[in-house]
Amino acid sequence: MAAPTETNSTRSSGWKKYLFEFVLVFSAVFLGFLADNFRDQYSERQKAGELARSFYEELINDSIAIAAKVQGRIKKEHAVEYMVKFLKDSSLTSASKSLSLNFLWATTVRTPVIFTPRTVVLEQLRSSGAVQYFKSKELQKLVGDLLVSIEYIQERQALEALVYHEYMEPIMIRHMDYDFQNQLFTDGIFNKLDAYEQSSAYIPFHLSQIEKINRTELINLFWYYHTNNLKSTRLIPFDAYIRINAELLKLLRNEFHLANPH
Repeated sequence: MAAPTETNSTRSSGWKKYLFEFVLVFSAVFLGFLADNFRDQYSERQKAGELARSFYEELINDSIAIAAKVQGRIKKEHAVEYMVKFLKDSSLTSASKSLSLNFLWATTVRTPVIFTPRTVVLEQLRSSGAVQYFKSKELQKLVGDLLVSIEYIQERQALEALVYHEYMEPIMIRHMDYDFQNQLFTDGIFNKLDAYEQSSAYIPFHLSQIEKINRTELINLFWYYHTNNLKSTRLIPFDAYIRINAELLKLLRNEFHLANPH
């Protein structure tokens, strides 16, 4: 008995079956790829949104902090200007509440002028490469600009610290009225400079060792500290940081639909 032969119809049916199975497998793989890609994109969007919110809060806090430091710097600059005018025009034996307050602000107060930004999220963006989750090229560029501005502020403040310890601290040590200082920081309401400034009370204050004061030298030291340190740092790196911070906040609000707290 002769073996059955494969007909064209049988061959066609087998080919269609293999094609159908191939299409099913291909479709499954392709849909799986699309699902994985969608999950990855969704995960990236989620991470970008979380980072954006955290970064936004960090920037808001720092914008408030640096605004306060700017006001502190302006007040310290004015105190230095007062001391320069005093050294030019006044008797060194003069005593007043204004002299005591401005002398302390010029030679002693430092915390209100030092800006230390919160960089937890910013460091995470830099060290982990998470900045790639921000698809906006402008946003990525501004993050880089912010890092540069912070490094510049840190460099300037390090220089200010050197100048302060080299020139301002010796003035404070030589010419501070320590009887005044001891009363100011230990006697009730006078334990804080701002409380004393807002009060109507008066503690006697006189410059110490006035016989050792070289007016011209002190004026030059005060002006150097004022213009080459305090004011220039405020007008250049501080101003750059404030501008970049504001641009970042605006872009983050627009990109991630974040609410403006103001």
